Amino acid sequence: MNKLYNYPEAKEIVFCGDIHGEFNEIIFKICTRYSIRNSVIVFAGDCGFGFYKENYYRNLYKKVKKKLEDSNNWLVFIRGNHDDPLYYQEEKISYERFRCVPDYSIVSACGHNILCVGGATSIDREWRINVLKDGYWAGDAPIYDEESLLSIDRAIDIVVTHTCPSFCVPQEKDGIKNWLATDQNLEADLAYERDVMDKIFFKLKELNHPLKEWYYGHFHFTATMERYDTKFRLLDIGELLESYKFRDNMLYINT
Repeated sequence: MNKLYNYPEAKEIVFCGDIHGEFNEIIFKICTRYSIRNSVIVFAGDCGFGFYKENYYRNLYKKVKKKLEDSNNWLVFIRGNHDDPLYYQEEKISYERFRCVPDYSIVSACGHNILCVGGATSIDREWRINVLKDGYWAGDAPIYDEESLLSIDRAIDIVVTHTCPSFCVPQEKDGIKNWLATDQNLEADLAYERDVMDKIFFKLKELNHPLKEWYYGHFHFTATMERYDTKFRLLDIGELLESYKFRDNMLYINT
């Protein structure tokens, strides 16, 4: 069953790329530097949950709670490959203005319904497992859950994921040759994760959801493309993008 999170007071939706644990910096950018107000900010994975004990994140929330309340902002985090999946599956961090949401959750705000599906394959997993011995969690890949897609009871017009469908940028693998050479299963697993995204996309289309926008992170650069009448936006690290400006081709980017 899909978890539903309603934000009836929100006036705008903002999407953010990977932050890799830089919570204080991104909250300063949102609430102070750019004076974003009355907004739901959805983070497209690799947030940084799991690198510290739970109390670290609870204490972090206590420190930033007033800023979020004063600016009337809500932060919603989906899982990346550099996040402990249990924080999302079990909703370990679940405050009104600062929460991790499970895969296939729906965020409803500003007349939009946003499907959130996390997960991706860690290209550096062999190094993290065998050398660093930290920062890798089994079950990092995205999961295709057709039952959850079929149970959606509202029109989905926006999707946020960590990785992306196979027909989106990037296509080449030149930048990860070293990782491919040291992990014999990596290439197949990368193909699998993109196939999962393809299945989600085409199932939503088959079910006649009015899918107009798709946001993702993971790859650490910016790109915009349109495929099958849907606009796709790859968000860079720490990039903030207001949905309405993306639709109007007026990009609002903070790096």
